[in-house]
Amino acid sequence: MNVAKLLQQAQRAQQQMQAALAAIEVEGSAGGGLVKLRLNGLKELRGVFIDARALAGEEAGLVEDLIMAAWEDATRRVTEQRKEALGAMGLPPGLEGLV
Repeated sequence: MNVAKLLQQAQRAQQQMQAALAAIEVEGSAGGGLVKLRLNGLKELRGVFIDARALAGEEAGLVEDLIMAAWEDATRRVTEQRKEALGAMGLPPGLEGLV
């Protein structure tokens, strides 16, 4: 058994997995679309939209809550997409949390 070759294969597989996850993009929203966030499959923030109506009042706490809710929605969606992507690569479901 060639350990160096096995490690290279594992590194290539990890790079492929990272690339596949980076290609995933999801949108989370809250407040009926007043706040939207876009994340990639690596859970990196790729975009933010805040409708002017959300900023019209003096309730900064409401906007903060909407941002948090949109983040929760987006991370839930990206977790689902990650599981599907890893499953398509033939990897076990429990591996999602390692990437």
